[in-house]
Amino acid sequence: MKALTTGMQGASAVWHRQTPALRGIVLMCLSTVAFSIMHGLVRYVSEVLPPFQIAFFRNIFGLAFLLPLLMRSRFSILRTKRIGLHALRGVINIIAMLMFFTALSISPIAKVTALSFTAPIFMAILAVLVLGERFRIYRWLAILCGFIGMLIILRPGLVALDTGALLVTAAAGLWAIALLIIKILSRTEASLTIVAYMGIFLGIFSIFPALWVWQPFGIQTLFWLAMIGLFGSIAQMSLSQSLKETDPTALMPFDFLKLVWTALIGAWFFSEIPDIYTLIGAAVIFASGFFIALRERQAPPRATP
Repeated sequence: MKALTTGMQGASAVWHRQTPALRGIVLMCLSTVAFSIMHGLVRYVSEVLPPFQIAFFRNIFGLAFLLPLLMRSRFSILRTKRIGLHALRGVINIIAMLMFFTALSISPIAKVTALSFTAPIFMAILAVLVLGERFRIYRWLAILCGFIGMLIILRPGLVALDTGALLVTAAAGLWAIALLIIKILSRTEASLTIVAYMGIFLGIFSIFPALWVWQPFGIQTLFWLAMIGLFGSIAQMSLSQSLKETDPTALMPFDFLKLVWTALIGAWFFSEIPDIYTLIGAAVIFASGFFIALRERQAPPRATP
């Protein structure tokens, strides 16, 4: 036991000696692995359970893994004056999650991941329309490129539009709205408060959709559901901490690793080989999102009234 404690202290010391940028990159890479494993597990469990039921257990187990942090703070992190905005974020988030999990159950996971990269594109549009951020021509050019990438993947008129692709695109748009609400909440709320209320409201709002399609299952399936919650929590916490360590523009290139991991998982476990259009379209979408983030960082700050 003493050797284990000494080893953990040594590892912690080595970790904190690294630069914030390196720590952020490592955590971002960890989040991409965890997200990809979670997506693969959702696809696997969807063969025996409906996606709505999977989403419920993902939220319940995710909240269970968050409970020790809540107890450590004696639930003080739940103090808020913006409960309505937290609830609205929860409603939008659960609809997006149900769409996304359904898409994972019926479409190749690499294609679903590729289309999910459109969320920053939708977010850029909302930032202009809702937050009143300055109109910049490069932003709209990048948005146009992002939608061209989406069309490369979907190829409407050339191939039939599958339900999964439409669902994940709609989920990306809703996720962009949730990101906008998070951006507003972060002005007054701690990040742990935002994450805690996300877990609470998603758990509550996913109960009735799950009961609507409830199917019995065994102990083995329960184990995989717990793993979905575990890897989902690891992914969220790693992503949040990576964004605290360093600038998002330094991390975004590594987010593309999600497509690499999900393509490997899809090929190895589900015999799904992503076509060239998915890879090209994903690269175009990702590049446009990265360009928006990079230029926003370089743009001069707006004057404060």
